Amino acid sequence: METIDELDKRILKIITQNARIPFKDVAEQCEVSRAAVHQRVQRLFDIGVIVGSGYQVNPKMLGYNLCVYVGLTLERGYMYKQVCEELEKIPEVVESQYTLGAYSMLIKLYAHDDKHLLHLLNARIQTIAGVANTETLTTLDESINRSLPVDYIGWE
Repeated sequence: METIDELDKRILKIITQNARIPFKDVAEQCEVSRAAVHQRVQRLFDIGVIVGSGYQVNPKMLGYNLCVYVGLTLERGYMYKQVCEELEKIPEVVESQYTLGAYSMLIKLYAHDDKHLLHLLNARIQTIAGVANTETLTTLDESINRSLPVDYIGWE
């Protein structure tokens, strides 16, 4: 695994706080050339440190008023990949985690309203081969939504 140095960390801290910042501004803040920033960012993509880019859309502005986490219990753990393939076909499912603990999987989805959620649960998710049970947790408010801070060194 390739390591990242202090310049990489400085660049990451800047671009994770403002993804739209021009590389020339990043270069000025880091006191390096724009080409150096471009090369560093490309390398960070290539080695998997940066895994995405783009704009985040506010689901509520598109009529998705419910944010829901659903705990899935699978009939058998080995069915995980098959279940994931089916979940990927449901556009409202935006995140999926294979977990230890009370659930085999935890997914995050958005629904327009209760009726839409009921349809997603009954007609789409619970009909997937391998899904034995579901438990739904509806969120009331999103308080924190961020990436891991780049300048965080370790844990205590």
